[in-house]
Amino acid sequence: MHGEYKVPGGKLVVVDLEVEGGALRNVRVAGDFFLEPDEAILAIDAALEGAPANTDTAGLAARIEAALPDSTVMLGLSAEGVATAVRRALAQATEWSDYDWQLIHDAPQSPALHMALDEVITAEVAAGVRPPTLRVWEWDSPAVIIGSFQSLRNEVDPAGAERHGVDVVRRISGGGAMFAEPSSTITYSLAVPQALVSGLSFADSYAYLDDWVLEALADMGIRAWYQPLNDIATEVGKIAGAAQKRVVGPDGGPGAVLHHVTMAYDIDADKMLEVLRIGKEKLSDKGTRSAKKRVDPLRRQTGLPRETVIERMIDSFRRRHGLSAGRVTAAELARAEELVRTKFATPEWTARVP
Repeated sequence: MHGEYKVPGGKLVVVDLEVEGGALRNVRVAGDFFLEPDEAILAIDAALEGAPANTDTAGLAARIEAALPDSTVMLGLSAEGVATAVRRALAQATEWSDYDWQLIHDAPQSPALHMALDEVITAEVAAGVRPPTLRVWEWDSPAVIIGSFQSLRNEVDPAGAERHGVDVVRRISGGGAMFAEPSSTITYSLAVPQALVSGLSFADSYAYLDDWVLEALADMGIRAWYQPLNDIATEVGKIAGAAQKRVVGPDGGPGAVLHHVTMAYDIDADKMLEVLRIGKEKLSDKGTRSAKKRVDPLRRQTGLPRETVIERMIDSFRRRHGLSAGRVTAAELARAEELVRTKFATPEWTARVP
């Protein structure tokens, strides 16, 4: 069995192992990390040898920590990272390179249609009839997108939304409300097979699926990192928030994961505060006094046009994982438009949680 895991902000960990009699055997850990002293790698292998195959990530990490020499120094590596690679090997997880990735980057579309396309495309990936897909959104109007479980009245000021011509839509994933304007927002979705995140905790899957965009930002001179549970942050503020939805495959089999991210290229903070109801508890939780200080846009940090930032992000994904041009099929568009009519543009769905 073979498992790989890129430690967030660190290096690649590779584990090869066998399972005999319900225990790990012939465990070999490798990777492009840095580790001192040399014999520490042998200690890691020995700690995992004979461990019950059903040991969880925390249990495996504890065995590793207990076996390491006191002088051990890990760079780009952690006991938890090794344990995660083991769990991915046992789960027979796939890797990014196992797939032919497809890009969809279409003309501007309505907020409700974007919600519907996320559902349709992810269901297609879950059914195995569409390859894993990166979809970059273009907006035809400003919007507030609330999470699946959020209260409409608690999150949105209806008078402010009407005054500024802002559509209010509800997505299928959880998480918090996002304020999006066409020229000020960069949004993308990843629809990936469940197997790509097998062996990862829910929280770890966020970091794993965000890793490519952190490298893209680094190429543009931005040192960014994953901030649990679902933010991408820099030293001067948050720049993006992510959300996920698991979709079950046909007949209840392994399905797909929708992972979408909204990034602030620019922001009209005054307008945002007139449309969103951002409570004091949320601001306190983020350690700030002002909602205006919570987000630091990419425009200020890069000095690049929005279109250039998007192009560089796509190029970075293509270099790392490969990416071919794709499109929304006529059948997918028809299903999405039907979902707009029956679900995403209806008051029943938008006010599902009043």
